[in-house]
Amino acid sequence: MKTKREFYRLVEEICQKDRRYKVDAYEFLMEALYFTQSRLKRKGHVKGVELTEGLRDFAVKKYGPMARTVLAHWGITNTRDFGNIVFNMIDKQLLSKTDDDSIEDFNDVYDFDKAFEKVVRQSIIDALKKKKKDYERQYSKGFGYWHW
Repeated sequence: MKTKREFYRLVEEICQKDRRYKVDAYEFLMEALYFTQSRLKRKGHVKGVELTEGLRDFAVKKYGPMARTVLAHWGITNTRDFGNIVFNMIDKQLLSKTDDDSIEDFNDVYDFDKAFEKVVRQSIIDALKKKKKDYERQYSKGFGYWHW
């Protein structure tokens, strides 16, 4: 791996040429790659589908219900965008690929709306459950000093 300074210099070059994605998207992709490798318990090559799923899971872990919004802010709105970022990085030798790897590996791996909608829905459910539990805990002892 190149130095951090070299990484950001090359990413800046990429972003000047391809303005669709912000620098943060490239940094996030590298973090998500390490997350995915760790989860798969292997170093080195990760297939496009594996990486795309890891990117989704890492985004949810890091940003929770805001994951889709954060990714969209960086220009990422579908799984092909992950592939575009990966192949931009391959062109600058920040990542490598095998002969079997293709940009098409990133096409429609999952639907962004559905993938991240579940996270938002679950965070609302969890918040309501917590509120209910807090309410029950608070009022199970009676109202303040008044015990009937």
